[in-house]
Amino acid sequence: MSDDPLLQPYQLKHLTLRNRIIVTSHEPAYPEDGMPKERYLAYTVERAKGGIALTMTAGSAAVSRDSPPVFNNLLAYKDEIVPWIRRMSDAVHEEGAAIMIQLTHLGRRTRWDKGDWLPVVAPSHHREAAHRAFPKKLEDWDIERIIKDFADAAERMKAGGMDGVELEAYGHLIDQFTSPLTNELDGPYGGSLDNRLRFCFDVFKAMRERVGDEFILGVRYTADESLPGGTGKAEGLEISRRLKESGLVDYLNVIRGHIDTDAGLTDVIPIQGMANAPHLDFAGEIRAATNFPVFHAAKIPDVATARYAIAAGKVDMVGMTRAHMTDPHIVRKIMEKREDDIRPCVGANYCLDRIYQGGMAFCIHNAATGREETMPHIVKRADVRKKVVIVGAGPAGLEAARVAGERGHEVVVLEAADDPGGQVRLTAQSERRREMISIIDWRMSQCEKLGVIFRFNTWAEAETIAAEKPDVVIIATGGMPHTEVLSSGNELVVSAWDIIAGDAKPGSNVLIFDDAGDHTGLQAAEFLAKAGARVEVMTPDRSFAPEVMAMNLVPYMRSLQKLDVTFTVTYRLERAEKSGNQIIAHIGSDYGGVAKQRTVDQIVVNHGTIPLDELYFELKPASSNLGEVSHDQLLAGEPQSVMRNPQGNFQLFRIGDAVAARNTHAAIYDALRIAKDI
Repeated sequence: MSDDPLLQPYQLKHLTLRNRIIVTSHEPAYPEDGMPKERYLAYTVERAKGGIALTMTAGSAAVSRDSPPVFNNLLAYKDEIVPWIRRMSDAVHEEGAAIMIQLTHLGRRTRWDKGDWLPVVAPSHHREAAHRAFPKKLEDWDIERIIKDFADAAERMKAGGMDGVELEAYGHLIDQFTSPLTNELDGPYGGSLDNRLRFCFDVFKAMRERVGDEFILGVRYTADESLPGGTGKAEGLEISRRLKESGLVDYLNVIRGHIDTDAGLTDVIPIQGMANAPHLDFAGEIRAATNFPVFHAAKIPDVATARYAIAAGKVDMVGMTRAHMTDPHIVRKIMEKREDDIRPCVGANYCLDRIYQGGMAFCIHNAATGREETMPHIVKRADVRKKVVIVGAGPAGLEAARVAGERGHEVVVLEAADDPGGQVRLTAQSERRREMISIIDWRMSQCEKLGVIFRFNTWAEAETIAAEKPDVVIIATGGMPHTEVLSSGNELVVSAWDIIAGDAKPGSNVLIFDDAGDHTGLQAAEFLAKAGARVEVMTPDRSFAPEVMAMNLVPYMRSLQKLDVTFTVTYRLERAEKSGNQIIAHIGSDYGGVAKQRTVDQIVVNHGTIPLDELYFELKPASSNLGEVSHDQLLAGEPQSVMRNPQGNFQLFRIGDAVAARNTHAAIYDALRIAKDI
């Protein structure tokens, strides 16, 4: 028996949980037709295989047709979901883990033009800022119908073999009843706290009547909205006591904050550059006040913090949800005393930001997450050992080196710089994105264990590669900033990289032309503004920084607004000309009919990168595949067998930004799906 606090079992009612680490409810947006089919199953089971005690799925499965998902949620109101849930429950149980599901009605947190185009409903007409729908104020028959829908859905989940159901009661309909900010009903469901809580308790009572006393029922709720006029801490403590005393609930899953705006959501679920575990002490206060089982998750990315949470008695079960998207085998590695092998969550929040833009959740530096059917979390050794030469030690090159090393190959990495990291090392110079360097540090550590050979300060040429006598060559040389975007005056601009790296001195009156819309533009803006510059960020798009996405934008805006940075959309920088010590920027619009000027002393361009591909094209004639990749084999997860030059000495591939400007996830995914089959 281990004495590690995290590895101690926990008895929740009749259910014995094998350790203290859980994955809290989240919707990775993998359903097909609202059902948890193959991708969803593989993703969920992988975490059970990794040793998790309890996985909660479906960050809010919809119980009613007038709660249409705004990001691809499970549809718990359909009878057809039961066999899919049963298959998933059975598979998780076979791996020794428990499984629960979260149910919800979104209330106003959705849109009327989704699903069946039914009116959005809420206890008031107040629109939620994030989803913009003006709701219908609930009538008595709406309330009766939705209570029944919750009970029906809970019964389906029990029939599907789930160990329990959790109600989502923060930001969604149940919380909209509870909060005085969103409940304008008259009694019996509005006014006093008793009345505002009645809907929640009526839902629990209806579910209990259907599922019985042994089925686990929990609630994830906000015990402090952190909003003027909303549910405050004192009232939240009273709500917590009443939930316990109701006898209807088996545990409390504590949230602090509100999610009706991007900023509020980001404070509830902090991202990189924000404090770790910001609400853990608050969850501990709830546990101390109620003496009742308490769960909690909010940026608890590392084992040390999770261990403290349990050892200090802050919570009974600690959620490491995004951490398990990064590494589904955390518990297994703890048990094997291999904590230094855990792939670290860097808080980039690529997973959640993609969901809120309508995409699937993918981890920024684990390309197997969500692709378990085709991509391995554990790389198998190859039957034949090969010599693999990789040029470039950015995220793509390091992932290729790690995976090829796991395959058992002899791996040599050539890097022109004196440090690994490429663009990630550059972006990590910003305090806001410092955690990104863990993407590089973890891979370097893994490569060292695998015996990968690194040669830094080495400019690779065709002769250098030939001298290694490789079987496979992977070009991961990345790209260089592309600033040749003006009709004239390109020599007058500097790149956003130049600003971040300190290679260009900051001006005092700066125009940033950003049509890449990624982190680099905003990082440069923040650097310049902090140096005292007057900064304007201009884009031809109808919104700025679309690649940064909603939650990642929040910390930038909090900083840039204080620094009085201005943002101009729908205008294009067309040309520049020198005028004494100043630069005249000539500005037009893709919409036509506009000609403006700005006089500045510095123009910064953020327009992505141009591939550094000279070496690739130099090597191409000597390769057996002439650089060709079979897309059919790539997508099927099969080894590359293209043969276009029988006299070729090696297979040649290029990955990441050496192909085209994309992002860190794309670079790592390129590397994994090529290298795993070498």
